[in-house]
Amino acid sequence: MSTRSRAVLLTAVAAVAALSLSACGKGGISGGGGDTNFVTGKLGIDTVPAGKRATAPDLSGKTIDGKALDVADYRGKVVVLNFWGSWCGPCREEAQYFAMVSQQYQGKGVQFVGVNTRDSSTIPAVAFEKEHGVGFPSLYDPTGKLMLRFEKGTLNPQLIPSTLVIDKHGKVAARALEALDDTTLLKMVEPVLAEK
Repeated sequence: MSTRSRAVLLTAVAAVAALSLSACGKGGISGGGGDTNFVTGKLGIDTVPAGKRATAPDLSGKTIDGKALDVADYRGKVVVLNFWGSWCGPCREEAQYFAMVSQQYQGKGVQFVGVNTRDSSTIPAVAFEKEHGVGFPSLYDPTGKLMLRFEKGTLNPQLIPSTLVIDKHGKVAARALEALDDTTLLKMVEPVLAEK
């Protein structure tokens, strides 16, 4: 295979990988193969028993309003991570439910954090949060590098929107790869919040 052919092939593979990561959809399939230790429930929520969970990677950086944020600072709380983009239709559908549930659980041991991705500037992201009444912070991840920090074969975010629930010990407990309403979101959060 010539150098040019290899370059074309590598470019095509990279493009497919980028498209799959940035895909905006209403659902998806779980990543990894073999014994991943997670189970997909009836609502499309993947969960992992407490003793078999992977630790969440470093998720820190600047928020869409320019403030420093480190998800590790919320250790001891359940963290709901929502990966979204202002350009994503299903993200617009679910935003009202995230805004509502985050308000209901304020001060009750749950911290919501958004991860805005694939927006070329923070202007549409800030407008999105204002329009949908989102009051929790969102990390700005225009290139998707925070998404890629999750190990393959774990409960990693794979498309937009994806939602992860991180337990009080900083481990990934649950994942959904589709837009959520308040009922489904609470079915992800409440069991993890009830854990000792």
